[in-house]
Amino acid sequence: MERPRILIVGGGFAGVECARVLEHRLGVREAELTLITPFSYQLYLPLLPQVTSGVLTPQSVASPLRRVLRRTTIVPGGVIGVDTAERACVVRLITDEVVLRHYDYLVFTPGSVTRRFDIPGLTRHASGVKTLAEAAYIRDHVIAQLDLAAATTDPAERAARLQFVVVGGGYAGTETVACLQRLTNSAASRYPGLDPSLITWHLLDVAPRLMPELGERLGQKALEILTRRGTDVTLGVSVAEVGDGYIRLTNGTVLNSHTLIWTAGVAASPLVSTLEAETVRGRLAVNADLTVPGLPGVFGLGDAAAVPDLSSGSDAVCPPTAQHAARQGRHAARNIVATLRGGPTVPYRHRDLGLVVDLGGTDAVANPLGVELSGLPAQAVARGYHLMELRSGTAKFRTVANWLLNAATGDDFLRTGFLMRRTGLDDFEYTDAYLSPDRTRELVAENVRSVAT
Repeated sequence: MERPRILIVGGGFAGVECARVLEHRLGVREAELTLITPFSYQLYLPLLPQVTSGVLTPQSVASPLRRVLRRTTIVPGGVIGVDTAERACVVRLITDEVVLRHYDYLVFTPGSVTRRFDIPGLTRHASGVKTLAEAAYIRDHVIAQLDLAAATTDPAERAARLQFVVVGGGYAGTETVACLQRLTNSAASRYPGLDPSLITWHLLDVAPRLMPELGERLGQKALEILTRRGTDVTLGVSVAEVGDGYIRLTNGTVLNSHTLIWTAGVAASPLVSTLEAETVRGRLAVNADLTVPGLPGVFGLGDAAAVPDLSSGSDAVCPPTAQHAARQGRHAARNIVATLRGGPTVPYRHRDLGLVVDLGGTDAVANPLGVELSGLPAQAVARGYHLMELRSGTAKFRTVANWLLNAATGDDFLRTGFLMRRTGLDDFEYTDAYLSPDRTRELVAENVRSVAT
């Protein structure tokens, strides 16, 4: 008998954890495991802001998949369409070749993309903080602005180069502005003749409070830390237009700047639409046991799935966080094993461990298990949590070594060459690569006919 084919779409927290547990719980003869992902690593997104500032190297937050998975076939590419009737995925390999992969069980976890809005110039001029390449690019770009500001004799250009704007008052935006401001403030001493007081960081958000999920007291504490460092935090506003060298806000203010970092939330991967299944605010609707209604053999989890939050006692769904994605990956694996062996599936339930926000240095805020902390205790909890969640021992060692080295010697303010051309949001996340449902079915049908003949 042929082994059941388990196809996992996405190499993020949910997908990798699911594959890892399936390897552990299933015998070699019980199933054939395949993971489709364009990258050969699992990215630890919560520490990406520290890569943008150079505190951590890219290798510290990118655990190689072949260190984590031993017998899963890793296909280097991305799924661009799913035909659930034929149980087939259309895959674009990293060579741009398009191939089909059939499945008996599909673990659908393509993750999320940066949320965009219909703002003139946004996708062309803004940069996100969602991928390793974006983090490296942002670091190059910020240091390049310092280099250009130090070299110019035009006061207006110098001021524009030294004005940086981050949009999004959530965890990603708050940690990004905190880390990058520490970088530019530290770097200023290496630029003779450059007035550090000209370096200005802005954090914008339409919400009335910073990081409301943390609670009013900790959100206020984070706000105080940022403003004490000199960050201009403006709440209740967003961006109305972005142009070459300027950013116009919704309150009419115009900021002369060449840097817009966009962290205003995430949206489910556009791949969700190819399933033609029910959605909840753009995320795939799933049952409490992570199965997809009406699609036998399909499990949905991670950022792209609207998983019922049974612990809240309401109709809420789990937020798109790394904590939930990893847990759902492990839970989906257990339910798949149960299904293969004729057992019952179990609803996903969780206990919230709390949230941690590392603001760099000795500054942090956290609420582990509901206990509100700030300063060094919060920093210890935040970094301890990150080390616990990093998948490989090598990544843990590199991360600790980088933290110690940066604390002892500071940064070298190195540009690595990612600034060869101007890039925007679409250049890193490839959101235009997905097929329509009709085109997906056409490609699958053409492949079936060619195999038959």
